[in-house]
Amino acid sequence: MRSHAGPASPAPAFPSNRRLAGWLALWFAVALVAIFQHGPVPMYSTRTLAVAWEMWQRHSFLVPYLNGAPYSDKAPLLFWLIHAGWALVGVSDGWPRLLEVLLGAVQLLLCIRLARRLFPAQAAIAYAAPLLLMSFSYAFEFGLQSMYEVLLADCVLAALLALRPGPGEERPNLPGFAVAVALGLLAKGPVMLLHAGLPWLLGPLWQPWASRYRARWYATGALAVLAALAVLLAWALGASAVGGEVYRQQLLFHQTAGRVVDAFAHRQPLWWYLPVLPALVFPFVLWPRPWLGIVALPLNRDDGLRFLAAWLAPVLLGFSLVSGKQAYYLLPEYAGFALLLAAALAYAPSNSPRGLGPWPLALFTLLLGIGLLALPTLVARGVVQSPMLHSFATHSRGFGGLFVLLAALLATRGAELEKIVLSALLGVLAINTLFTLTWWHAFDLREASAVLARAEAEHRPIFNNEGYNGQFTFAGRLTRRIDEAAGPVALRRWAVAHPQGVVVTYPRTEAEARACPALHVQRFRGVWLAIRAASAYLPQSATPCP
Repeated sequence: MRSHAGPASPAPAFPSNRRLAGWLALWFAVALVAIFQHGPVPMYSTRTLAVAWEMWQRHSFLVPYLNGAPYSDKAPLLFWLIHAGWALVGVSDGWPRLLEVLLGAVQLLLCIRLARRLFPAQAAIAYAAPLLLMSFSYAFEFGLQSMYEVLLADCVLAALLALRPGPGEERPNLPGFAVAVALGLLAKGPVMLLHAGLPWLLGPLWQPWASRYRARWYATGALAVLAALAVLLAWALGASAVGGEVYRQQLLFHQTAGRVVDAFAHRQPLWWYLPVLPALVFPFVLWPRPWLGIVALPLNRDDGLRFLAAWLAPVLLGFSLVSGKQAYYLLPEYAGFALLLAAALAYAPSNSPRGLGPWPLALFTLLLGIGLLALPTLVARGVVQSPMLHSFATHSRGFGGLFVLLAALLATRGAELEKIVLSALLGVLAINTLFTLTWWHAFDLREASAVLARAEAEHRPIFNNEGYNGQFTFAGRLTRRIDEAAGPVALRRWAVAHPQGVVVTYPRTEAEARACPALHVQRFRGVWLAIRAASAYLPQSATPCP
């Protein structure tokens, strides 16, 4: 049974709720400003928008499409939510961006609700957990992408809340669990079972009702999972009937059995996530106080803490066993990280030394500010050669001054959590603004997409000289397939077959990009992008491209 003994809330409930509402409003405002500072980022956001657009213009609401072919990599829930907004306000990239912010807000609210369910006697945890969650820099930046993980995180938290409907021995809400798991499956497929299924399997370790009624817990839970899988299967069978045999094979077999078999090939080492975790929990990795508190957590006396252990440790182990590893795969667990650190703060010894304050973060922020202040001088003296840093130097001094001020704020005494949260939100917004002002042009494909849209309107075929991820489709509102293949041989062969077409190439240097006439040239991420007439690659061209 839970031990309700623990640290008292540092403030009365009503003021804490009022302050918490203020922090949520601040996060919402910062997220809106950040996500609308620049356009959708290739390849993550542009690919999602491309699939949603192709489904929309084809009136295909069962089968996702990418570049004219059925797209079996993702389930349709996010695309359906995008379509719902487009049906009301028209097609644009504004609604998908607002949708991501709204989904992030739902995640924060669900985190508060889960904290109150797990630690009903400790208002301090319900106050601190959403502040920690909104301040994780990696999660904030990735949450600005039109991707599936924030939606999946909402589904995971809803499923966990259904398993923990209240304090004590209250029975789980299995219909709610089934609905949440079904939505998670429709958001990103069977990986939902890893995020929510492992905590369910370990339920008797943390859920008093499950410990008392194990047979009923597993029997009713299994029925809920089967019901959720039936929803996913109903969509998959309907989509495969429309998408054709190749799509059916990819969707029903490659996406399930094939990936399970490949998942344990260990293309990345088992320990890959361990060095990544400190970056994932930045800036709090540089705050010693919660890490001391983790040592003091009474896991054996609190089923809320046992729940966090039964959630985070197995999921981290499960993703470590899977060969394909990405940092953003753990985004649905960020609320769990926040709850763990919030509990650690609540249980940290009250007489802990002053040296546990955020001085490492203050030092890091000061060094970052000094670096940004010195960057223009370093560029002028030729010390820095990176084109990206050259671009940053044009606006870096003002932002360097801001980070020096934030370092001074972090060095003051008192209100450590609030100072870190404010510094994190302002800091991530500052970095996003600096990127927008200086380096966004290397990601902005609007002009290139407009060139390709004109070519399509002139009925000229288009060739992309590498794998195509839909980066031009939505911005150009393209409706025809772009041919794709890699290498100069494939390019010249295509140009001979389509002399009236246009080709998109990715030269390594500016000199290569401007070596022959082009319809459009720009820097693109770490390379260059050039759009040329296909005739420039014909042997009989007056100035053939190399």
